[in-house]
Amino acid sequence: MPSGATSVKGQTLWMRDIAPPDAKLRVLVVGGIHGDELSSSAVALHWIGLAGELIPGAMPQPVHWRFVPALNPDGLLTRPPRRMNANGVDLNRNFPTPNWEREAAIYWEKRVRRDPRRWPGPKPLSEPETRFLHDQMQQFKPHLIVSIHAPYGVLDFDGPSVPPSRLGRLYLDQVGIFPGSLGNYGGVHKGVPVVTVELPNAMRTPLNSEMRQMWLDLLRWTGERLGPGAPVR
Repeated sequence: MPSGATSVKGQTLWMRDIAPPDAKLRVLVVGGIHGDELSSSAVALHWIGLAGELIPGAMPQPVHWRFVPALNPDGLLTRPPRRMNANGVDLNRNFPTPNWEREAAIYWEKRVRRDPRRWPGPKPLSEPETRFLHDQMQQFKPHLIVSIHAPYGVLDFDGPSVPPSRLGRLYLDQVGIFPGSLGNYGGVHKGVPVVTVELPNAMRTPLNSEMRQMWLDLLRWTGERLGPGAPVR
C-alpha cells in the first residue's frame, strides 16, 4: 500500500503490513536502500509472500511484519541503477548518528576520498526517504530491523542480543560501523537489533529455495532471541 511518503522525484514509497490480530512482536524489513542493489528489493518482495504463509512451529508467537521493499525508488529506476537517491545522497549514511556532522565528513573525505557514491548528504535526515524510515522507526517501534543489501555475501549485525550465526548460506562476518548508517543508528544508538543481510550479487536474485532458507533461519533466530522469555521493550 502507498505509505503517503514520496521520494525526491515524487515516486511513492510503498510498504506492506502483515499483522495477525494478536501480534505483539514488530519487525521492520527494508530493501533497496541502495538503488543499484536490485536483488535486495526482490528478496524483500519474495519475503512478503512467505510472511503470509503459516509455517508450523516457525515462530512461538505471531509477528507484525512491516516491509519497505524499495526505500530508494529513484536510484532503482535510474538507467543504469545507481546507489544514491536523486539528490546524490547515500541514504545509508544519512541517519542521525551522534556527532554525524564531524564523523560523516571525516568518513567521506578521508576514508572514501570524497567518493560521490558515498556522499552522506548536507545534514542528517536531509532526504525524504531517510525521514520516512526514521518516522517508521519512531511510530512502528520495531523490536527488530532487517536491512537487505548486496553484494558482499555475508551477514552483519548491530545492537543488543546475540547475532544470528547464519541465514541460509550467509555467515556472520561483521563489516564495521559507519557514521550515518542504519545499523549504527538503529542498533548502536537506539538499541534496536539490526540484522543486515548482504546478498552475494546485487543484480541476481537468489534461488527461491535460498530465499526461503534465509527466511526460515530468520524466523528461528527471531523466535529464540525476541520471542517469549526474551525481553521485549
